[in-house]
Amino acid sequence: MLSYYKTQDGRMMQIPECEPGCWINCVAPDDREINSLISDFNIEPDFFRAAMDEEESSHIDHEDQNTLIVIDIPVVEKEGKSITYTTMPLGIIITERNVITVSIKDNPVVGEFAQGLVRGVQTNLKTRFVLHIMLRVASRYLQYLKQIDKISNYVETELRRSMRNAELLQLLSIEKSLVYFSSSLKGNEITLEKIMRGRVLKLYEDDQDLLEDVLIEVKQAIDMSNIYLNIVNGIMGASSSVISNNLNTVMRHLVSVLLLAALPMTIFGLYGMNVKGIPLPQFWFPLALAVVLTGGLFAFLKKKKMLD
Repeated sequence: MLSYYKTQDGRMMQIPECEPGCWINCVAPDDREINSLISDFNIEPDFFRAAMDEEESSHIDHEDQNTLIVIDIPVVEKEGKSITYTTMPLGIIITERNVITVSIKDNPVVGEFAQGLVRGVQTNLKTRFVLHIMLRVASRYLQYLKQIDKISNYVETELRRSMRNAELLQLLSIEKSLVYFSSSLKGNEITLEKIMRGRVLKLYEDDQDLLEDVLIEVKQAIDMSNIYLNIVNGIMGASSSVISNNLNTVMRHLVSVLLLAALPMTIFGLYGMNVKGIPLPQFWFPLALAVVLTGGLFAFLKKKKMLD
């Protein structure tokens, strides 16, 4: 689907057709729409293949008068009650007069620009518009990282109450999300550093300041993702140790109970056999012997902290 937007009187407005200085938003475009853009703007077909590849990493490519910037953006996927954070590529194609964004599905970052929620954006200022998109992406990473931190704190609290598989699986999902975020942010950082050199995009003084702000946000997101990843790894390691320790405690208690139960059963079994020569074959003696020996074994196990 193709949509056309242009800044008019300081507001983002949707327009019916393409104009010079407008922004073209492509969400899951079909072959006809892609071929139309390739023909109209003389774009390399590989640009669209890279932008539509779910496994594509962040990079910059330049061909003739067109430049492709692929960055990874964060997305949230909901499956029932579970929430998974992952990333997807966003292709930004800068032509001579227009900016084209290409994504495989709707995403909140592009949606905010289309709805006019981002102020101070001018679609005709191509480089600055692209940097605003990158800044919004970095801010979205920070927002999701804060949400992940709150979820991990809640899961940690639940784990302290009781060790259940649901919380451990949720921690595993959080760890996977943080790994995705960390890897994608590092790729975005490398791409931004290439842009900062000024060899791919022409940067003006205001653009340079905005680019530095984007880099600061990305570096902060990288630090946060690494910190949260270490915390989650620590929680999972501690949880594994607690589970192992609890299992050892249960096994120790079980062995102690079995010993206490086995001793009187052995004595009663011996005196219950029809064998001659057993000492004091009276009713009270095996009962008293079982009580004394079991009490002594109980005191011994208690002293060794086998029953704590």
